[in-house]
Amino acid sequence: MAQHPMLYVGENCDRMFLIKDGKVIWTYNTGKGPEFDDVWMLSNGNILFSRMKYVALITPDKKVLWKMDFKVPQGADHTEVHTCQPIGLDKVMFVVNGLPAKLCVVNYKTGKVEVEHELPFNKQPDQQGIHGQFRRARVTVQGTYLVSYLSDGRIVEYDNDFKPIWSYDTPKPWAAIRLKNGNTLITDEQDWLTREVNSKKETVWEFNCKTDLPAEYQFTSAPQTCTRLANGNTIFTSRGQNGKGPQMIEVNKNKKVVWVLHDWQTVGDGTAVQILDDPGIPEIPGQSEH
Repeated sequence: MAQHPMLYVGENCDRMFLIKDGKVIWTYNTGKGPEFDDVWMLSNGNILFSRMKYVALITPDKKVLWKMDFKVPQGADHTEVHTCQPIGLDKVMFVVNGLPAKLCVVNYKTGKVEVEHELPFNKQPDQQGIHGQFRRARVTVQGTYLVSYLSDGRIVEYDNDFKPIWSYDTPKPWAAIRLKNGNTLITDEQDWLTREVNSKKETVWEFNCKTDLPAEYQFTSAPQTCTRLANGNTIFTSRGQNGKGPQMIEVNKNKKVVWVLHDWQTVGDGTAVQILDDPGIPEIPGQSEH
C-alpha cells in the first residue's frame, strides 16, 4: 500500500479508507447498506461520496455537512445514484437512476438545484432494470457532461443544453473520463478492458485485463473504474470475488505491470480510488483523471 497515498472505496465494503505511507490513517464506516461507487477528497479535506441510496459530504472529523437521500416510500418509483463529482467547493453533480433518470447539479450550501435534466434511455427499464442504467458520469473541463450508459451500451457527451455532441458504443461501459490530452478513457465491464479513444473514436491505447495481465496478476472480477496518473500510468480497480485476486493494478503505457495491491486483510474490495499525490485541484473539472 506504500505505492500511493489514496482515498479508496469498494462496492461491497462498508468502510472508506485513507491510506498514506503504506498505512491506513483514517476510515469512515457508513454501516451496512448499498454499494459505494464514487469518492472524492476536496482540496479543503472534505470528502464527497455516493452510496447508491444517497450522496454525502463529510469533514475529516466525520461531520456530515450535506446529504441527499434517495430512499423512496414503498410502492414509489425506485431510484439510485452511483456517481458524484464536486464542482468547486459548493456544488455537486450526480446522476439519478430512475423513471425518469436525471442528471443534477446542486449547490449544497444554498440547497438550490441548479441543473435537473432527464436523460434519455434507449432500452426502457422496469424498476429492477434501473440498477443498470448509469454508472460513472463526469463534468469535463469544457463544462460538458460525459455519461456512461451501462446497460444501454454507449457513452454520450452532452453540451450545456443537453444536446448530444459525441458518443461511443461499447457493450457495458462502467466509466468514462475525459483526459487532459482530449481523449476519452473508457472502462468496459463486460469485455474487461480499458480503451483510450480520440475524438474521431479511434483507439490510441487499450488494455484488456483478461489477455494483457500475466497469469499471476489476474483479476477475479472485471475492472469497473480506472485512474490515469500524471506519469501516463493507468490504475485499474476490481471488486475481486470472495476476497480473492488483486484489488488494484497499475500498468505503464507499454502495458507492463508496475504495482499490484493485493491485501484483503487491511482493505476491502476496490471500486473507486483517488490518488492523492497526483497534481491538480479535485473540484476543478478535468484536473483529477479518476
